[in-house]
Amino acid sequence: MTDLTTLEAELSAQVAAAPDVAALEVLRVAALGKSGSISGLLKTLGSMSPDERREAGPAINGLRDRVAAALAERKAALEAAELDARLAAETLDLSLPAPPRRKGSVHPTMQVQDEMISIFAEMGFAVAEGPDIETDFNNFTALNFPEKHPAREMHDTFFFNPGPDRERKLLRTHTSPVQVRAMQRTNEKPAAPWIATTMEPPIRIVVPGRTYRCDSDATHTPMFHQMEGLVIDKGIHMGHLKWTLETFIARFFEVEGVVSRFRPHHFPFTEPSAEMDIGCDRSGGEVKIGTGSDWLEILGCGMVHPNVLRFCGIDPDVYQGFAFGLGIDRLGMLKYGMPDLRDMFEGDTRWLSHYGFSAFAAPNPATGLS
Repeated sequence: MTDLTTLEAELSAQVAAAPDVAALEVLRVAALGKSGSISGLLKTLGSMSPDERREAGPAINGLRDRVAAALAERKAALEAAELDARLAAETLDLSLPAPPRRKGSVHPTMQVQDEMISIFAEMGFAVAEGPDIETDFNNFTALNFPEKHPAREMHDTFFFNPGPDRERKLLRTHTSPVQVRAMQRTNEKPAAPWIATTMEPPIRIVVPGRTYRCDSDATHTPMFHQMEGLVIDKGIHMGHLKWTLETFIARFFEVEGVVSRFRPHHFPFTEPSAEMDIGCDRSGGEVKIGTGSDWLEILGCGMVHPNVLRFCGIDPDVYQGFAFGLGIDRLGMLKYGMPDLRDMFEGDTRWLSHYGFSAFAAPNPATGLS
């Protein structure tokens, strides 16, 4: 018993003197581990006589329990002291302002698209949409493209491999296929509820969306955003087209009015066709719309070709219409001074924070667009 008392006194002194949790763990292993001093005493119980075991067993087990309790108590004290030390050293000033939260913004392309839609909606246009993957018929044939037209070649258009039906689909090169879907006389149901389906004349729609062409430089990208417009009704003529486009351009650039000219051009799907130029001032390293003696090509347009109406099941002797197409990204570059179209698709958050728009400032012709 004297040995047990001496051992307990030594261990208690060592536990009390342990400077940290790591040293205390070393002491625990030395006393209670598999090869520890107290564990060694417990192993000797098997070789004792019953009378000796009856006397030594409770004494050794009591020693083990008291040492274990002392270790636990000392560990709790050391951990509390360590926590107090950390709290004293790692103070946090709760009066300091929180770091600023990063705010998202509306991409300029989406802002410009919403501005354009809001203007055309005020004129009575509805928005129509369609799939990015289109058929050759909707993208070319129904729009009066000849069989050997260059746009049907791989160097201009992204084609998919032929499917089981041997039909070769493509990424649409313009949003005009949605116009075809709106005009076509068909009983087919669209693949999704948001895809445009047959509309009865009069038709007045704008079609925003992504388009794809094999092209890439400072003002062209393989994927870009386009908005096309279509009006089909009785008695439609170029005067209606001119008023619609001049009104839109003036409202979009937020100027009193614009001077325009229409140069003869060729598009397979319109006849007559024209490129619209607007008056501007290029002096001073920037383009100012609505003033000056310079000219800027802004869009393509024309009267819907009678063949397109026939392809879609509309009698061109009864109904006429006009169509136009604008580059959403390009209009954004002109209005907000963005020099390179490719920057719009780089995903650079610094660029987006500079050119982005507040999500709470939705375009509204009554209160202001931008």
